[in-house]
Amino acid sequence: MKIALAQLNFCVGDLAGNTARIIDTIARARDELGARLVAFPELAITGYPPEDLLLRPGLHRRVEHALRQIMAAAQGIAVLVGHPEAADNLVYNSLSLLDGGVLMARYRKRCLPNYKVFDEKRYFTPGDQPCVVTLDGFSIGVSICEDIWHPATAQSARAAGAEVILNINASPWSQHKRDARLGAVRRAIDAAGIPVIYLNLVGGQDELVFDGASFALDASGEVTAEAPEFSETLMNVELTRSASGLKANGSLEPALSDEAAVYQAMVMGVRDYITKNRFGGAVIGLSGGIDSALTLAIAADALGADNVTAISMPSRYTADMSIDDALEQARTMGCECHVVSIEPTVDALNESLAPIFAGRAADVTEENIQARCRGILLMAYSNKTGRMVLTTGNKSEMAVGYATLYGDMAGGFAPLKDCPKTLVFRLSRWRNAQAEQPVIPPRVIERPPSAELRPDQKDTDSLPPYEVLDPILEAYVECDRSPHEIAADGFDLETVKRVARMVDRNEYKRRQAAPGVRITERAFGRDRRFPITSRYDEQEPVPGQ
Repeated sequence: MKIALAQLNFCVGDLAGNTARIIDTIARARDELGARLVAFPELAITGYPPEDLLLRPGLHRRVEHALRQIMAAAQGIAVLVGHPEAADNLVYNSLSLLDGGVLMARYRKRCLPNYKVFDEKRYFTPGDQPCVVTLDGFSIGVSICEDIWHPATAQSARAAGAEVILNINASPWSQHKRDARLGAVRRAIDAAGIPVIYLNLVGGQDELVFDGASFALDASGEVTAEAPEFSETLMNVELTRSASGLKANGSLEPALSDEAAVYQAMVMGVRDYITKNRFGGAVIGLSGGIDSALTLAIAADALGADNVTAISMPSRYTADMSIDDALEQARTMGCECHVVSIEPTVDALNESLAPIFAGRAADVTEENIQARCRGILLMAYSNKTGRMVLTTGNKSEMAVGYATLYGDMAGGFAPLKDCPKTLVFRLSRWRNAQAEQPVIPPRVIERPPSAELRPDQKDTDSLPPYEVLDPILEAYVECDRSPHEIAADGFDLETVKRVARMVDRNEYKRRQAAPGVRITERAFGRDRRFPITSRYDEQEPVPGQ
């Protein structure tokens, strides 16, 4: 039996558009692939995650209308589709199996994730029963996403008569997620002893990116089919029976390298955020530094060079090489680039402020004025053209507050928000290696990073070297380790304490930052939620110890 896995990119809230795509895909799976069953991802009708849209009664009436349309289209092929289900004043995360214009079965997700980026218990009530359907002599257990991470649900499907499990997902991507998924499904297979077909959503939704990478494993845990990552596809998996049991065979796509996966995630995140929100392209402040250079490459790859504008905004502290490198990259990538000096704007502000600043020495205020002038120029261009400002700050800077509110933080989306600085360097070198000639000038990668807001400024004037800073941040931010625990790994204790203090006191800045692509397991925003107002000090000794 042929099962078509519809690894598609849906838009949250676009019920009419999503339903039309589902109906079109049903016809393709039946007429072009000859599939007996076509499966769609978790909550495909609404898109994932619909969040508080689920609290609106009108949404559920629209879902029921969409299901009736899909049911009418389910002729000559069975359709398995995910959707919210409102029943008896409760809401379930459900799937329906439709065949011949009839509802054959309905399953309610049993394990509701409520950690990291998930808060499904806010909206859904868990189901409590397995579901096994029989098509063409094959007994198929169905489940939804988190269910497969709990081996007991696979065991209960097997006990109910399932010979294979078809699991539909909206599983967000993060680094090394592929290995984690394979491990979880193999544990389910160890418990149930039957193959699993795993279908995943693809596309960007706000901070989240879904990578697809759907797959099938046989009863021994061997990969027998795997779809491409970060790409829509309608993949046929053929379910066959032999003396050794069932197998689900299909094409096998090679896995991406770590750098390729991160880069493709950011490209998809930028493309979908801008296009789904109907912006006319992107504008970037191109400084001649590595962060804005990588951001420009990502934007051009995501949207096409014609839809990306770069603006170089030099001041008296900007090196000539910074302007030259910015212009060279824009030419290489085919992006429009303007040079607009901020000096007149800075001078005008300093003149206006002079009377109330009298008697006060110059300090970081004057540096921040420059950054905020650039933010004003970029936002003005965005207003005039309808192109969204992409901010260029990375995770290392966001962590320690090495950024200016309403300055370089001003913008609509932050591609590098969850990307540590050391990874920025790796990705820049990787991207250059994919082209016949470097798209990022090598000098941009090789020169010491600088904000260029005062004479001879270097990032290391304010921060530890990034090869020291990033491991400390990973331990403190992503692993919740204390400064003393981190220092035990060989780091200078005073340096670790200083970094921890910087992270703690800049929560107020991060709350005001633009959303950005989540690539780690502990991104700022949806993943890591600390109070802005707090006197908790991790560096104080624990009483009794």
